[in-house]
Amino acid sequence: MSEAPKKTKAKRSGSETRQRSKRLTIRLTEAEYAEIETAADRAGLAVGSHGRAMLLNGRAPRAVRTPPVDRAALAKNLGLLGRVGSNVNQISRALNFGEQHDEAALAKALREIGEMRDALMAALGRIPA
Repeated sequence: MSEAPKKTKAKRSGSETRQRSKRLTIRLTEAEYAEIETAADRAGLAVGSHGRAMLLNGRAPRAVRTPPVDRAALAKNLGLLGRVGSNVNQISRALNFGEQHDEAALAKALREIGEMRDALMAALGRIPA
């Protein structure tokens, strides 16, 4: 007689094996959600983790998931990126037409790339090297 194959449970995905199985749903206005999203961003947490911490009297989750982002610094960095791109394009165009390269323009582009790196690091809450 042959043995019947053993039944094995299907392996559940990570989201199904979590300890937190209950869900709480609330309705918010756009302004309320924006306020909560800003507070979560300042705390360096996902919106759900921040909400859980506030509902449970400040007990924080095990790990911080998202780094706080300085949006003003990122906007500044976007402007720097545009300037650098423009400078590099002008240098490339001049070189393609056989003109000699401009040492000052190259130095300026390199300086701006360094500023952009520093601004990115600061916006992400890291110390530039």
